[in-house]
Amino acid sequence: MNNSLANWWRSHQFNEAVKSQNNRLAKQLLKQIENSGAKLSWQQKLFKERLQLEKLLQKKNDRIKEAERHLEELEMQLSFGQLDDSLARIDQLTLFPDTKFIEHISKYFKLIDCDESMIQCTGIDDKTFNNFEQHLAGFIKNELNKLSREKNNIDYLLEQAIDDIQKLKEGQDPKYNFELSPHVYLIRYFLDNVYCTYLAWFLIYKAGLLPTKVNILDIAAGPGTVAYGLGLLLQSSSDFFSMPPMHISYYSLEQQKAFQYRGLQFWRQYMEPQAMNAYFRFDTSSIFDGKNQSQRLPQKFFDFIVISHCFFNDEERREKSLLIYKDIFTNSLNDSGYALLIIQDKKLLIPYNVRRVDDCQHELSVVRQFVDELGLNLVWYKYLNSIGSRTSHPNFGKFARENLPVQKFISPLFRQHLKLPYEPHYGLDDYVILAKK
Repeated sequence: MNNSLANWWRSHQFNEAVKSQNNRLAKQLLKQIENSGAKLSWQQKLFKERLQLEKLLQKKNDRIKEAERHLEELEMQLSFGQLDDSLARIDQLTLFPDTKFIEHISKYFKLIDCDESMIQCTGIDDKTFNNFEQHLAGFIKNELNKLSREKNNIDYLLEQAIDDIQKLKEGQDPKYNFELSPHVYLIRYFLDNVYCTYLAWFLIYKAGLLPTKVNILDIAAGPGTVAYGLGLLLQSSSDFFSMPPMHISYYSLEQQKAFQYRGLQFWRQYMEPQAMNAYFRFDTSSIFDGKNQSQRLPQKFFDFIVISHCFFNDEERREKSLLIYKDIFTNSLNDSGYALLIIQDKKLLIPYNVRRVDDCQHELSVVRQFVDELGLNLVWYKYLNSIGSRTSHPNFGKFARENLPVQKFISPLFRQHLKLPYEPHYGLDDYVILAKK
């Protein structure tokens, strides 16, 4: 039997099994269809999502039973005056994924599962991001206007920072140490990276892995991009369900103090008024402090350690940084915690001499090798991509103009200060990798 006929026959049997409510057979057939590499139909995707939600519901019920058991233990301990760490264990509940909110994000961001690991994204939630972007543009404009009144060489300072950050396009590592580096970064890359971290946290939330009390270490945090992505996700969920009490402890590890300062300035202006319950701790130091750095970080403390786009082009610095990251994961990630790695496609593939090709198995082997070098075990990964292909687009500029959302409030600053003759769009070509010790 040829592949097309076999796939048709399996799909027919699957449909019949669903109609007759033979879930056991439907699960077996769905697995066979996925293993064959055939593209899932809308009905098969819905059945798969239903299975995932049922699994999450079972996990939630298990957690509720576990919490009830701990409460009973507490009552007994209270009666004997023996309070211990049981209260802390009860506090580690996770947000249960809301189906309508998941559907809303999937619809407005136009998320399409191209295959098992690649998700195309060409949309955005205008209600959340337009307001955020408008306030960001106003913040940057005010800061630059203020500096223009105070300094006579503002154009030269901008040129320094722009030339430095432009090294990213040339396959080099910027220093980010110029006076206006934070301002140029906020114009050039901040929105794209918040957009990416928003979706990364969404995938974690969708998987039922986001605690209501969460301790986050953000390595090479910049202006706090990872915190903004999570904050915006929680903010946009308010129309769909009542948020339980959340507490975010965010530890920013960043070499450039100016990035932390500007990020906190904008957070206080925009995010704090949204009643965001987040506690910030800033550590202004380089990851290359080695053992001294590792000893300063809390031990076995963090629920998530995030490295977003801090992977080096320089081979020597990359190898040294991976060893340091491995040490931090070993010492500072708690036993049930996760590593969240966000890395651009080129920075993942080039060190392993791999070109962008539509080969899922080859891609998986690279991801596993990368995760293994960090002393971690892969949980899952997703390749977030705007064009829906692992190979490059022949005319990405035309594709962006026709398909991707424009950064309309940042665009005037982009053109004025960066002197680039096109409008910036929200776009993605990043791997989001979740791993454990």
